[in-house]
Amino acid sequence: MSAALKYTLGRIGLFVAVLAGLWLIDMNVFLKLMLALVFSAALSFFLLRGWRDEMAGEIAEAAERRRTEKERLRSALAGEDQTPTPDQTPTPDPPTQAPDSPR
Repeated sequence: MSAALKYTLGRIGLFVAVLAGLWLIDMNVFLKLMLALVFSAALSFFLLRGWRDEMAGEIAEAAERRRTEKERLRSALAGEDQTPTPDQTPTPDPPTQAPDSPR
């Protein structure tokens, strides 16, 4: 399971847990939702730190991979890439004949 999914489900779970706790208190529903949002955000800052750091690491790795691939593609398009990839094998040029030679 990806770290982003774990963190998102953790945030939703905390929100639902806090809302369930506030549901027992007699107050306006809108106020309950707002308080649950604020309290769950504060709790997730402390309780879900590990998952948040793991998610940030995965996002940073993905961004680095995209940046590297983008640079590789740009250099290949500019003609700076001198190493052929495995699917690009150089083909030999066909032999040429001089125009005055007999056929």
